[in-house]
Amino acid sequence: MKVQETKLTHPDTDHCCSDHDNHGHPKTEPDHDHDHDHDHGDGGEVSILKSRWMLWLSLTILLGTLAITFILEVEIKRAVEIALMLTAYLLAGNKTIAIAFRRIARGDFFNEFTLMTIATLGAFYIGEFSEGVAVMIFYEIGELFQDIAVNRSKNSIKALLDIRPDTVTVIRDQQTKPVSPDSVAIGEIILVKAGEKVALDGKLKSDSGIFNTAALTGEPRPDVISKGSPVLAGMINTEQAVEITVTTLFKDSKLSRILEMVQEATARKAPTQLLISRLAKIYTPIVFLLAVLIIVLPYLFVVDYSFDQWLYRGMVFLVIACPCALTVSIPLGYFGGIGLASRNGILVKGANFLDIITKIDTVVSDKTGTLTKGVFKVQKVETDLDRRQFITLAASLESYSTHPAAKAVVSHATGSELYTPLKVKEIAGHGLAGNVDQKEILAGNLKLLDRYAIPYPGALLEIPETIVAVAIDGKYAGHFIIADEVKEDAAQTVADLKSLNIETIMLSGDKTAVVTHIANELKIQQSYGDLLPEDKVAIVQRLKDQGKRIAFVGDGVNDAPVIALADAGIAMGALGSDAAIETADIVIQNDQPSKIVSAIRAGKITKSVVYQNISLAMGVKVAVMLLGAGGIATLWEAVFADVGVALLAILNAFRIQGKKI
Repeated sequence: MKVQETKLTHPDTDHCCSDHDNHGHPKTEPDHDHDHDHDHGDGGEVSILKSRWMLWLSLTILLGTLAITFILEVEIKRAVEIALMLTAYLLAGNKTIAIAFRRIARGDFFNEFTLMTIATLGAFYIGEFSEGVAVMIFYEIGELFQDIAVNRSKNSIKALLDIRPDTVTVIRDQQTKPVSPDSVAIGEIILVKAGEKVALDGKLKSDSGIFNTAALTGEPRPDVISKGSPVLAGMINTEQAVEITVTTLFKDSKLSRILEMVQEATARKAPTQLLISRLAKIYTPIVFLLAVLIIVLPYLFVVDYSFDQWLYRGMVFLVIACPCALTVSIPLGYFGGIGLASRNGILVKGANFLDIITKIDTVVSDKTGTLTKGVFKVQKVETDLDRRQFITLAASLESYSTHPAAKAVVSHATGSELYTPLKVKEIAGHGLAGNVDQKEILAGNLKLLDRYAIPYPGALLEIPETIVAVAIDGKYAGHFIIADEVKEDAAQTVADLKSLNIETIMLSGDKTAVVTHIANELKIQQSYGDLLPEDKVAIVQRLKDQGKRIAFVGDGVNDAPVIALADAGIAMGALGSDAAIETADIVIQNDQPSKIVSAIRAGKITKSVVYQNISLAMGVKVAVMLLGAGGIATLWEAVFADVGVALLAILNAFRIQGKKI
């Protein structure tokens, strides 16, 4: 299956978004067509450096000219002044001007790019060159702040492609031959060596095999598969080489379908517009109308009406009305929120996700690696024999196995000197048999005891966790309970989410009995087990259809489609797969589930500061607009009022950095 390369972008505002929604899916109508629309990767860094260089040069020309004129009191010829100011103006605002004209050409007149261009060109028309340049420079500095504030993402599903094998060993004419997976036909036999990844879905031709299924289920526990049972692409063969009869073409394999689901889920995500975008649709037309009225209406009422005088007042009004303070203060507020989250081990890929996370009413979480540690350990030992001797005998035999459950038993015997077992025999899919310290030992699952007709307590069948049963000299001697450990802060996380009126739901590819047990321990009311990736997608989609705002938390490749589908996708970054991390909107770098609550708090703090900045900027603007319309405020006063508001907003945004979450 050919996967279309898609880019993830995470716009902070209408200024810094691309022709994609908040997860990379193309929009029917881009937010804007900014030429320096923040290319991703290296291109984006080059664009920022270029913009920064041009702004510094423009600012240098402006300040140098003003210094010569006002400080050194050297008169500059009008033509030279115009040339210098025009150069500075074009260096700072060439891209904004280009966007404004393209927008006008397609009928979109009421936008801040057009507003900014008309206001600054108007300043040039009435001879206020330095004011026009200053306004454009401060505006573009706001744009640059936004560029820097946005965390640009890499290609959304590129990491997923790396998990699919490039070649597969096919058996043809009794010879092995490495070929491309998409050239293998249904019915052909492929050879998968120990440690290799299965490239195609099929049925096991060999007697048995042990496969790590984490890529599909997210569960680290290998699955013992017997002859004739299905084997799926993405599984890893952990033992001896096996043969598999192909049943599905490469493009239709389970792994390829996961990739496709990521794309489909991404396509279903609605684009998010921040408050500045919504305000601009109302604010900008009103500003244009008022400016026109300021210029035209006095003609009807003022006896000595002067067009240039009222044009100047209209231009002053437009300069004051330009949303410079807003375009600086809002992204800087979010920038502060992103910084706050980062210092607490939370990577937010775009400021809009700080907004989204505050609206979440349901957190859907994977189990293994998210709420649990994903590491199997012995939780309990049951035996009527000497406990230490029992553990030593079992661990001595299990030391000959590579199965994670066996490794857990051996790890539990740390500090004990193990025996060297004799005549060790592995019974595929069951366990081991051997002689340890002159005793016949069996260690494995309950099927192993059934095979040797050794009776055991029926209560063992009711235990949801993995069991390693042990028989000594033909008699049941005890068992180990092997289970994943719940993370220390998982229970508190669920409780904290509940206090925020946020429901927690757990999904897992593990056995339903195990999932239910963990859910009860953590006091999670809804949980689902035995799920494949498409099952998780279906459940989350159903919840979204019910009107719930979903944050999904996961760590495996199998979680990538659901992470993409959720309103806010959260990945565990320390042990999580690259695919999950790339697809996620928010990455918890230390894998602590309590950081989910911290992310929500960071979002709420940020939103509060942003609203404060908006109120401050709009309040000051309205006051100065009235002064400008009355001829009291000049262009310079308008510029400095706007810059002063921006500085206050910056200081307010910096307060976020000191908050605790």
